[in-house]
Amino acid sequence: MKTALLASAAAVALVAGSTAAFAQTRDTIQIAGSSTVLPFASIVAEEFGAVFPEFNTPVVGSGGTGGGLSQFCAGVGDNTIDIANASRQIRDGEREACASNGVTDIREIQFGYDGIVFASAASGPDFALTPVQVYKAVAAKVPVDGELVDNPYTSWSEIDPSLPDQPIMLAIPGSNHGTREVFQERVVDAGCEEAGLPEGLSEEEAEAACTTYRQDVVTEISGDYTETLARLNSDPNTVGVFGLSFYEQNTDTLKVATVDGVTPTKATVAAGEYPVSRPLFFYVKGQHIGVIPGLEDYVAFFLSEAISGEGGTLEAAGLIPQPAEKTEEVLAAFEAGPTQ
Repeated sequence: MKTALLASAAAVALVAGSTAAFAQTRDTIQIAGSSTVLPFASIVAEEFGAVFPEFNTPVVGSGGTGGGLSQFCAGVGDNTIDIANASRQIRDGEREACASNGVTDIREIQFGYDGIVFASAASGPDFALTPVQVYKAVAAKVPVDGELVDNPYTSWSEIDPSLPDQPIMLAIPGSNHGTREVFQERVVDAGCEEAGLPEGLSEEEAEAACTTYRQDVVTEISGDYTETLARLNSDPNTVGVFGLSFYEQNTDTLKVATVDGVTPTKATVAAGEYPVSRPLFFYVKGQHIGVIPGLEDYVAFFLSEAISGEGGTLEAAGLIPQPAEKTEEVLAAFEAGPTQ
């Protein structure tokens, strides 16, 4: 395996044309960001350290997608991270922050897919959710009889009789998480549109109606999924938002909800049947390539078929692999240089 990976890494090493203008004093790859990507990156880092003993094992931290990209965009040099893990694409504002701090060579690596799921205590009732039901559970104001009113719902069954007669309690990702953005766009915004806001609202009022959450039953989790799980363990009525891969590692304590009648699995996400899924990324600071040892080798290793491809190490850990053709495109773009 190492021979093939070394050959692949050698090819990627040709991208080192953008050499950072700083003296290297650090010899360990530093990574931070998405809690969804964290377990995958941690596995790759450990495997990388074992297969390439000439390099130190990369250090992988969390902090959420937004937190990781904030660290990534802080500048170029030994005191800044080399890779930001992300469960969404980098935003224009984050690219601007990078550029203002001299980070001008940003290389995007998409490596697979994950689903976003609603899960509750395994001992509790089954949930079959739709986006409009979730919107009516989380929104601070909802339309009732043609008027926008303070959310009156206290139990799920009040929203829809088909739902459990259980108090509404939700633990959702904080704004520092990429999962939060997908939750908002794919679930809450879709549900808000379906609910039908009253006519005559200004653009600002309509946006607030879709994006302002109630404070009495919604808890925003700034930490990783283990914190959300702890919330569910302390209050069995809580429904939490997780990545599919995290749920699959905790099926002994969690029960997953269907969304629009589809059960989230690797198969339904890969087939495009499950409606709440997203690609996963990490971003490499091109100006650190050729300066921080092993950076280009790490990328090649991560994208190798044995690691992130069909039947690879990460699929066994819950990653939904992307088509090999997509990985080839990603690798070619990495070799070609910066994305901006």
